[in-house]
Amino acid sequence: MQTNKLSDWLPTTNKEVKIRGWEELDVILFSGDAYVDHPSFGPAVIGRILESYGLKVAIVPQPSVNDDLQDFTKLGIPKLFFGVTGGCMDPMVSNYTASKKRRDKDAYSPNGDKGFRPDYATSVYSSILKDKFPNVPVLIGGIEASLRRVTHYDYWSDKLMPSILETSKADMLVYGMGEQPLREIVKLLQKGVPFSSLRTIKQTAFLVTKDEAIPKNKNWDDVEIQSHEVCLKDKKKFASNFKVIEQESNKLKARRIFQNIKERTLVINPPYPTMTEKEIDASFDLPYTRLPHPKYNKRGPIPAFEMIKTSINIHRGCFGGCSFCTISAHQGKFIASRSEESILREVDKVANMPDFKGYLSDIGGPSANMYKMKGKVQSICDKCVAPSCISPVICSNLDTSHKPLTKLYQAVDSHPKIKKSFIGSGIRHDMLVPEFNKNADPKELDDYTEEVMTKHISGRLKVAPEHTSDPVLKLMRKPSFKYFHKFKERFDKINIKKNLKLQLIPYFISNHPACEVEDMANLAAETKDMGFQLEQVQGFTPTPMTVATVIYYSGYHPYTLKPTKTPKSKKEKEEQHRFFFWYKKENKGWIRKTLNKLGRKDLVEALVPEEETNSWRSIKPKEVKNTFDDAIPSSRSSQKRKHKSRKKRR
Repeated sequence: MQTNKLSDWLPTTNKEVKIRGWEELDVILFSGDAYVDHPSFGPAVIGRILESYGLKVAIVPQPSVNDDLQDFTKLGIPKLFFGVTGGCMDPMVSNYTASKKRRDKDAYSPNGDKGFRPDYATSVYSSILKDKFPNVPVLIGGIEASLRRVTHYDYWSDKLMPSILETSKADMLVYGMGEQPLREIVKLLQKGVPFSSLRTIKQTAFLVTKDEAIPKNKNWDDVEIQSHEVCLKDKKKFASNFKVIEQESNKLKARRIFQNIKERTLVINPPYPTMTEKEIDASFDLPYTRLPHPKYNKRGPIPAFEMIKTSINIHRGCFGGCSFCTISAHQGKFIASRSEESILREVDKVANMPDFKGYLSDIGGPSANMYKMKGKVQSICDKCVAPSCISPVICSNLDTSHKPLTKLYQAVDSHPKIKKSFIGSGIRHDMLVPEFNKNADPKELDDYTEEVMTKHISGRLKVAPEHTSDPVLKLMRKPSFKYFHKFKERFDKINIKKNLKLQLIPYFISNHPACEVEDMANLAAETKDMGFQLEQVQGFTPTPMTVATVIYYSGYHPYTLKPTKTPKSKKEKEEQHRFFFWYKKENKGWIRKTLNKLGRKDLVEALVPEEETNSWRSIKPKEVKNTFDDAIPSSRSSQKRKHKSRKKRR
């Protein structure tokens, strides 16, 4: 078996550059993440893509910004440009919790150590480079740059911010998946076209001064959105921008967007069409070592890598369009699926790695069960402006067959070194319910569900209904909770049929726009009635370029421009979150008092009846802890059994 050499990774130091025999570099990349040479890590993908074009590429992972800034100068000046990314996550999400507390760990740093990634890393790195090398082009990309390309609300500073091109001083921004625009950028630079003349490349953005002519393109229509200065003064007009931005981001024939920022104009060119199978295969088939750079061997494991080192990404994109999610904003709503052959090649590579134990942690994607799904008639998709293909109903033009996915799982499992392949990505349970997914063959949906339950999970299946309130779900662009009930019926049926004893674990969100205290109480009551004690829960975190974040900041829904309420104060958020944990001793009295004030005695009886509240007061803290640590029941009957066992202990 081949042993990796230091030169198998992109160079990170002058010594490693010399090992390759290079005298100068074409591109130097700066990243907020530690360098993991794996197709799930964006900086590695960009480096390998550039390398495949014959360029000499180096990467500076997590450069220090707290010293003499030598990390920014040690590799010299690249012939073509500097590339900058904040990393695989927005640095503010990496660094802070939903309550704005600094996180104890950074999943993309060795040993999970924090402090190696500055806040707003893309702007920090890019500004340093422009200050030190004003004449060298800086190209920014990745999720932080992509989602901050226009005027956006920044939750952590509680401010409306201009395009990141303004704050970073960068020359150009690539948004979304970078392979296609990078190919065109490099092609033109290699022909001798100056970087400053790259103005008509799709999926890029840049700023021009008032006296610069904006390049014409006879194939593009243009649209101007409200200026940054207008947005600062008028929240409703800021909200109105988002509808244009979201629709143009997801159209196959999109318009070029203009926005004035002070004395300059932001130009956002239309996106590329969805990557073809051949294009996405080419990206995943590059010579990744699939390992962290050896420089980290003594610093400890990188948590994000440990999580995905035996996982296989089978597609990009998500047509769910959820109001709180940024996946479609960054990866697009149309699915780009890899070929089965490319996936199986990667499976074989993982299976033959020295420390492989026979288990794949995930065969998935942004949503695990969207592989190979697309429009039946392409011309209909070409004209579509809907942000979601499955909300409020599944589009009749969408092919939702799960057959290719079921076949893929079986092909993966036939590899002689694979003992079991897990599905660790989220599964859209609503698409497995025939009453909702009317396009599909019910037997095919049951076959897929049974395949997953019998062969690809271990004890628990996690799904995300997100809420129980229909008005909140409608705003979320999620289906009615009744379809979760329907899915649970099918889940329980297969559980009994196969004698599996699996648990269904639902994820929920509190504090989402349009969510009231009564909605959370109803959620708690309905899930309790179904036999759940919730543990997979989260509070809504406003991140740039989502419908929900626009509502959170402005108070208006960007599509209707009607006022929409959002829980914003710390007290409101904490109170909503408490309803998830109705079963905890310290919450029961507060829940009774709150619901009685609202006149909802029905919910009091459903959640915390008097006799239950009193009996819980007599339990000692240690006993309470043990009760809370019980496994989550998957049916109401098991919940009753738990209550009986409690009575015995008392």
